[in-house]
Amino acid sequence: MSEIPKAYESGKIEKKWYDFWLKQGYFSPKIDHKKKPFVIIMPPPNVTGELHLGHALTATLEDIMVRWHRMKGEPTLWLPGTDHAGIATQVVVEQQLAKQGQTKEEIGREEFMKLTWEWADKSREDIRHQHQLLGASCDWTREKFTLDKGPSKAVRTAFVRLYNKGLIYRGERMINWCPRCQTALSDLEVVHKDVMGHLYYIRYPLTQSEGFVTVATTRPETFLGDTAVAVNPEDERYKNLVGKSVILPIIDKKILIIADDAVDTSFGTGALKITPAHDTTDFEVAQRHNLPLVDIMNPDATMNENAGPYQGLERFVCRDRVLADLEDKKLLEKIEPYSHSVGHCCRCQTMVEPKVSLQWFVQTEPLAKAAIEVVKDGRIKIIPERFTKIYFDWMENIRDWCISRQLW
Repeated sequence: MSEIPKAYESGKIEKKWYDFWLKQGYFSPKIDHKKKPFVIIMPPPNVTGELHLGHALTATLEDIMVRWHRMKGEPTLWLPGTDHAGIATQVVVEQQLAKQGQTKEEIGREEFMKLTWEWADKSREDIRHQHQLLGASCDWTREKFTLDKGPSKAVRTAFVRLYNKGLIYRGERMINWCPRCQTALSDLEVVHKDVMGHLYYIRYPLTQSEGFVTVATTRPETFLGDTAVAVNPEDERYKNLVGKSVILPIIDKKILIIADDAVDTSFGTGALKITPAHDTTDFEVAQRHNLPLVDIMNPDATMNENAGPYQGLERFVCRDRVLADLEDKKLLEKIEPYSHSVGHCCRCQTMVEPKVSLQWFVQTEPLAKAAIEVVKDGRIKIIPERFTKIYFDWMENIRDWCISRQLW
């Protein structure tokens, strides 16, 4: 008789039995219409590399549930798959190219697509192998990739159904734009970081009398797209100026002074520059006051023809040039240190630009309403319960979801 080894050697044991289970078809359910089936669709890991500890935890928890229902005699399916993860995968392949001193623009779209498919195929194989090493009891005969024919058709079908119901629409709205990836991002793809920046106080000369209206901003380069200066209607300091106008410095354009409740009287000077094409709050103010939108940036965050003398400059280079010019004209009143939260692309960490753009959106309010009701009436329970409040906060304040992307 052979002795039991002192240490458990997983490599000698687990592969043998896993291969046996696969050959016997133990993970492929037999349909039985008399029994209620149990099905889990694996949240598909991104084909950006290998699995991590979070994937291992998810697979373990799902495997526990799947094996329990299988032992109860229920037809049980655990459907495995992987996700093409458009932006994330594009960034990974671009990083691989950068190691060779190349960019996707240099090699062209066709070659870049070829490299991306090669990466995705290898990553899918690695992910499958890792799941199998974990002992995940998935039905590998049904494995799916999100760009496979079936899932792709399902996406198009869902899109058309939502469009026909009026839940998907195309329009010009404020979005998050990544200048490096050069694509729109959803709110969930933006990471907000506290950044130590500055508050710049800029003087806007009055047109009908001597003096200035001073506004405070963290992004002086965007003043080139201003179409108004707003004050709070209850602010006594500015009541006599509402309806009058100021001159936009450097480019000498006349813009109105308007009153709007969105202005926080305690921020800066209480006067707010309104740049509707480059700020969410400003866009909403512009909608209420029928203000024009002036987009001053190209997709790569260089300044466009609407930026006048700064056309072609990168956004932060433009900021320095604007500040120098304002100082020369004695229109830069002061600069103060200021800590604020700034959005960054979660894939490449580039600072995002709020930007009005023509994109596709999902109307979220009616969908969120139904999702709120099933938790409130107990049909769905969130564990641990403390996350229920976070869930309601998120669902009740959700904005329409930008679903279009500009990827190669």
